[in-house]
Amino acid sequence: MTRIADPARALRLARAVVSDIVLYHPELVREGLANDDLFERMASELKEGRDYFDERVEADTARTTNAWNRALVDVLVARNKHVRSRLW
Repeated sequence: MTRIADPARALRLARAVVSDIVLYHPELVREGLANDDLFERMASELKEGRDYFDERVEADTARTTNAWNRALVDVLVARNKHVRSRLW
């Protein structure tokens, strides 16, 4: 399989993977934000998603676009700003 080199496609993939994680684990997201332990609480789910992303995207593209981390902020955190949290 050819790995993704296009930055826009890498970001779309990262957002799709993180969106799926949020879709399948909404309670973990809410609890993690509310208790300020989101990344610890979702460590295994995020690792699985990151591993999939890393398998599909060229390492240089992933590093230079910072697509995975951008998707975490855009999808996992920002889209859930309605959840009461000590973060905001």
